Amino acid sequence: MDTPKLFSSFTFELKIVQAKTLLSKPPTRTNLFVRCYLPLGNSNKKSNIVLNTREIATRNDIVWNESFSLECYGTEGPMDIAKLGQQSLVLELRMRKRVQIFGATLGGSKILGMAEIPLKEVLESPNMVFDKWVTLVATRGHALGGVKQAELKVEISARVLKEETQEKRRLVRMRKKREECGCKDGHDHGCSYDDYDVFALAAALEAF
Repeated sequence: MDTPKLFSSFTFELKIVQAKTLLSKPPTRTNLFVRCYLPLGNSNKKSNIVLNTREIATRNDIVWNESFSLECYGTEGPMDIAKLGQQSLVLELRMRKRVQIFGATLGGSKILGMAEIPLKEVLESPNMVFDKWVTLVATRGHALGGVKQAELKVEISARVLKEETQEKRRLVRMRKKREECGCKDGHDHGCSYDDYDVFALAAALEAF
């Protein structure tokens, strides 16, 4: 039986670069954007982190160059990298009609296609860097009307931190705090590990 490969934190960088082979005759006054679903350690889509790129008018070049940076922590001790590899990142290309009311764009969006990227494929990529064009497929009940094999250019990089490395960092922080305040007891009040099934994620959006 293989020994589980454990780690204490997982850094995830996702960049949505651009789309190609889109609508042959795009409707007027419509925007395109990408919706991303990042798993939280379970298969329930409703509990996923949901991130949206900015919206781009269909008459323009469909280039986002938009990045999302997330850091995941196991909340009940170290995480098993094999279990993380069972999860998938889901991307949806969506279109929304531009209805301006008091300067705000309103209205629901329509899904044009989706792609699912297993995190295992990212973790097994050289240097944990995934840089590919991914093909969008129609979902049940939705058709890729006017779209010929639409694709998204995606860049994903991952980094895992082993538990022993995390523990060394924690001890260094404790020592520094003791030196600063002169106390004998440590003052490390970092996150406790209470719930293994849920990742604590901090997300920051940075547009390049």
